[in-house]
Amino acid sequence: MTHPALDSLLTSVNRVIVGKEEQVRLLVTALLARGHVLLEDLPGMGKTVLAKTLAQAIGGTYNRLQFTADLLPSDVVGLHVFNQRTSEFELRKGPVFADVLLADEINRATPRTQSGLLECMEERQVTIEGVTLPLPSTMLVIATQNPIESEGTYPLPEAQLDRFLFRLSLGYGTRKDAKEILRRFRSTSPLETVQPVISVEQIAALQKEVTAVHVSQAVEDYVIDLTESTRSHRSVDVGISPRAMLALLRAAQAYAFVSGRAYVLPDDVKAVFPSLAVHRIRLSMEAELHVTEQEVVAQIMSSVPAPVEESV
Repeated sequence: MTHPALDSLLTSVNRVIVGKEEQVRLLVTALLARGHVLLEDLPGMGKTVLAKTLAQAIGGTYNRLQFTADLLPSDVVGLHVFNQRTSEFELRKGPVFADVLLADEINRATPRTQSGLLECMEERQVTIEGVTLPLPSTMLVIATQNPIESEGTYPLPEAQLDRFLFRLSLGYGTRKDAKEILRRFRSTSPLETVQPVISVEQIAALQKEVTAVHVSQAVEDYVIDLTESTRSHRSVDVGISPRAMLALLRAAQAYAFVSGRAYVLPDDVKAVFPSLAVHRIRLSMEAELHVTEQEVVAQIMSSVPAPVEESV
């Protein structure tokens, strides 16, 4: 049985975001798995609205940071400034001190600035001039980038990509979705009516419950098989890392929890694997001419047999 607060959270977000139930479910899964999300999509697809809606629905603090070429790491994490009135240096916290941070067009900032997020995303802490400060345990980074515009951008380094649990895309949707968008947003934005349905404290408690979701030996073997297949596939030069393998298991636990189960099924692994693996594998130069990362991930999933798992 699904947790009532999670049901309310999914319903609240889906009331604003039209026709993207699975993407919303994966976003909530990332939140419970203590992961982060890279939204790669065209402008105007609702990425900012999605981030705002989630932040409002969990009653959390929300910051948006527009990444540009002249942005500095201190603009992200913060810095100490001199207060002439007190003749002392005082800390001015950056936008990373939030429950939900929207890093908009993250690939427009230099690698040096992008690196300012590495410690934040992995360790939930910030080091400013030698002083280490904790971030909220529920902190979620939602980064965006435009997949077709490369002028004035800096590709995300491997270390940065590996810290995003999922890479998601919202896409255009169906004609039915388009009609529903016109209806919902005709007079006012439903985002204005979103109220907190769960607290960040509850989210933190649920994150701990997720770690207790049962994983059988058969599912563990399935996770390992998928991981090793990304490394041995003929089109792949670099497969997913041990950190990504752990993230796959944690994401499957969270997906099962969101689905109302205290145990992981192979279908949970299948549900999260494409969004987790697609940005982590690196194709060979020859393979890039013939296949995409999405196609290779699909080939891996079809070639690795899933175990027949019984309910526990």
